[in-house]
Amino acid sequence: MLRILDQLPFWVVLVLCATLGLAPFSPEPHLWEKLKMLAAGDLVRPIDWFDLALHGLPWLLLAAKGLRVLSRKTR
Repeated sequence: MLRILDQLPFWVVLVLCATLGLAPFSPEPHLWEKLKMLAAGDLVRPIDWFDLALHGLPWLLLAAKGLRVLSRKTR
């Protein structure tokens, strides 16, 4: 798994974040809407959880890739 993360270019992860991570762009990104629902306790339908996972995955991938790069530089 870490080898795949190492081989994945940063630009691909950034494109995923800019497209899938922020889609749809108006009226507000799904991720932001789902995070607000989660904070309010309104995230109860399975489709809402799926949306949160789908639109949040690119951002988690970006965080994992960034942490991996930083941890490899400190060695």
